[in-house]
Amino acid sequence: MTATEPPRPAFRRSWPLASRLLASAAVLCAAILLVAGLTLTTLYRQTAERSFDERLYVYLKEIVAAVSQDPQGKLSEAGNFGEPRFDLPLSGWYWQVDKVDVPGPSVGGSNSLVGARLQLLPQSPVEDLRGERREGYVEGPDEQRLRIVQRTIDFGDDGRFRIAIAARSEEIDADVRRFDFTLIAAFLLLFAALMATTLAQVRFGLRPLSRLSREVQAIRRGDADALEGDFPRDIAPLAQEINLLLTANRTILERARTQVGNLAHALKTPLAVIMNEFRGLPDAPLEKLAEQTAIMRDQISWHLDRARTAALTGSPAGATP
Repeated sequence: MTATEPPRPAFRRSWPLASRLLASAAVLCAAILLVAGLTLTTLYRQTAERSFDERLYVYLKEIVAAVSQDPQGKLSEAGNFGEPRFDLPLSGWYWQVDKVDVPGPSVGGSNSLVGARLQLLPQSPVEDLRGERREGYVEGPDEQRLRIVQRTIDFGDDGRFRIAIAARSEEIDADVRRFDFTLIAAFLLLFAALMATTLAQVRFGLRPLSRLSREVQAIRRGDADALEGDFPRDIAPLAQEINLLLTANRTILERARTQVGNLAHALKTPLAVIMNEFRGLPDAPLEKLAEQTAIMRDQISWHLDRARTAALTGSPAGATP
């Protein structure tokens, strides 16, 4: 880490590797499922709207047939075209016929409008001439949200008529809500299955690292001299470097022990001679010096015994020189 790089938070540094993998997998899976869910919901709504529109266009075709039989007549007696809700006041199901060439009140409308006018979608003159179909949402007579389909039909000398059919969008919304509930339940189960699978993969993938940790602990306790066995290709270089480090450490320790032993042996004989000389001298100050010399001899003997013990165990984690 460079001097200019800010220190990372402690919780990020202390996260175990398995937790990091699980957290990243959870975030990624959640993001993918969220995008997939929104996409599927949008596509399903479009499908539900198309299916609903086709039902409305069936009634539109029946009204077109009624207008073609008597363009100048009244459509109030045309009936409900097989849909009783066209006769119920403010039922949410409406139809309306307007003559495009003549401004003014509508030519006809369903009894459910009870004298109100149906709000239409904006349509350009080009779309009117082409007779293109339009679908969308408008606000109904009693502030209901309606799904509306409309089309302009040219009857030649009789003029052009704009025919509109509208119905409450609650049916579409309820259908989409049911789909969303089912989709959420399915995605929650899928998320749980993905996380369980990821957990199993993480544990299986990190098993060689757990084995490596156990073998390093055995070396630290002195139960082993080096890492043994085969490791995966990704971890094998690390195990090899650890063994090389242990070998280098063992070599340094052996060299240090040898040097300590040589130094101790080099000092032991002169100290023994000095001790023998002090024993023959009666002066008190020399006795104090003899006492300190004896302490030096005992320390040298203790370190020699410790070096021999460490050499016999052969552990790189043994006594330091």
